[in-house]
Amino acid sequence: MASNLKFAKELITFLGKSVIALLETMIFTFIPRPRKNVAGEIVLITGAGRGLGRLLALRFAHLGSVLVLWDINKEGNEETCRMAREAGATRVYAYTCDCSQKEEIYRVAEQVKKEVGDVSILINNAGVVTGSDFLNCPDDLMEKSLDVNFKAHLWTYKCFLPAMIANDHGHLVCISSSAGLVGVNKLADYCASKFAAYGFAESVFTETIVQKLTGIKTTIVCPFFINTGMFEGCSTVRPFLLPILEPEYVAEKIVDAILKEKVYLYVPRFLYFSMVLKSILPVKVALLLCDFMGIFNIMDGFVFKNKKH
Repeated sequence: MASNLKFAKELITFLGKSVIALLETMIFTFIPRPRKNVAGEIVLITGAGRGLGRLLALRFAHLGSVLVLWDINKEGNEETCRMAREAGATRVYAYTCDCSQKEEIYRVAEQVKKEVGDVSILINNAGVVTGSDFLNCPDDLMEKSLDVNFKAHLWTYKCFLPAMIANDHGHLVCISSSAGLVGVNKLADYCASKFAAYGFAESVFTETIVQKLTGIKTTIVCPFFINTGMFEGCSTVRPFLLPILEPEYVAEKIVDAILKEKVYLYVPRFLYFSMVLKSILPVKVALLLCDFMGIFNIMDGFVFKNKKH
């Protein structure tokens, strides 16, 4: 009897909290969710030397954040630094860092802590892609994909999460991919790294919930292919549903999600629907849908040039 009462109480509590959460979601569907102020926040962006990382840096510059820019390309990173200052940032720090090397991440992170302070918004954006059939993909390139696209997230969290926990204040941002939601032809290593990054970010998010670290937020971003040059030659056969995305649009959506403290951001919206279909459709039907959407052939025109985000 006692166990039944306990179950009933827990069920009522669960249903009550679920109703409140659903009502909150419905309200913010029609009323814009308030945005947090990130002026003065120390924002670290990996892969800031070009593309999406550079655009994110410029948007946070406009918002008055302190910027810490990491990239393996010193020249590109310094150009982003210059552009950020022109965009209004008063404190910008550029560090050359190879995110495929754990010890280098640790070394540069210590330098950041001493010279800038505790990072409060960490954006793991750096990424590489090979775009080859699995058996034809060189081992070193597959290892690089995992090192940059996934393992770097482990090491940056190790470096900067302890201070966030101590302050009960921080925001962890994982730039995954639609390729972290569904397997894509000729992207086996890339998909593996993006699935891993997504799973890792989600797992740490659940740790913060269990530990009641309410001041630490997480945002996991899964965009479709972006027109940054990383996926040069790729095309989509259903652009009205899955368009090749413009980086400016994606950067705007990411910053908006961070400011509104959204946990998940899929771009375009059709990806949300796709994930529901993937979960409920029979495998053969799901494969037919992927074929219809052109997912199987999207990499056919890809040109490998040691691409990075």
